[in-house]
Amino acid sequence: MDPISLSRLIEQRYRQYLLTSFYFKDKDLRKSFQEALASGHLSRGPFIEATPLFKRGKTPRELFQELSKTRVDNAFLDALLGDRPLYMHQEQAIAKAYMNHNVIIATGTGSGKTESFLYPILHYLYREFESNRLGPGVRALILYPMNALANDQRERLGEICKRLKNSNSPFQFTFGQYIGETPADKNDSFRNASDHIANRLPGELVLRSEMRETPPHILLTNYSMLEYLLLRPADSPLFDNGQAQWWKFLVLDEAHQYRGSHGIEMAMLLRRLKQRCILSSQNPQKNRVNFPTRPWVILSGPFGA
Repeated sequence: MDPISLSRLIEQRYRQYLLTSFYFKDKDLRKSFQEALASGHLSRGPFIEATPLFKRGKTPRELFQELSKTRVDNAFLDALLGDRPLYMHQEQAIAKAYMNHNVIIATGTGSGKTESFLYPILHYLYREFESNRLGPGVRALILYPMNALANDQRERLGEICKRLKNSNSPFQFTFGQYIGETPADKNDSFRNASDHIANRLPGELVLRSEMRETPPHILLTNYSMLEYLLLRPADSPLFDNGQAQWWKFLVLDEAHQYRGSHGIEMAMLLRRLKQRCILSSQNPQKNRVNFPTRPWVILSGPFGA
């Protein structure tokens, strides 16, 4: 890799993007804008950072079979790319979550933070399936500060479901992205329900009505929508009639975004969520052992940045 040439290429493409995005009809303004972009003040550097390699650990195949102490279905492991070695911090995070510990994943970009919280969730769902307890109901809530991040996770989950389906695995899971753009039902033309249905990924619930009727195993949303979920009677099926007893994982991805007053609001919102799970459970005393008093909270983000 030639860092100098790469830096120039990035600056050239960014300059072209700005020229096409901001077009001035006035010739003098347009000329001034073009000269400013060509003056060479768009970037500094390049700065080269030598990032040490992360230590490698066991493969998911080795780790899951060691944790479960039983044979794990090959189709499930293949869907998770089970023969690719994990990073050591990923292995530790998965093992800690398996032992019901809360986890903070504070590594940098490209360190596999997503696998560190997603693999424990999928392994838990697989164990529920093996014990014939995997019915409709939220097991994991993943909160994102931006919908774009939730979109990326949606595609990743859809790809895993696709691999499970292609390998004829008996294990399947569901997920749903519940945000402002999620259509209410198939007739919701305002939110383009037909497009959402046409672009549905394997294992995905794309309508609010679907998620209320058969809650997905993994729920993707943001903190603003979670506030509505706790308030709106229409969303009560996610919690009521015994559904609260299934809630198990709570993941705050990019948790370093919640700072100051925003962090305080998030903390209060999570307290309300835990209290809602207690009050909505048919057996509150039993449920306290599960999610509300000892949550498996996984915080993910480059906290050292």
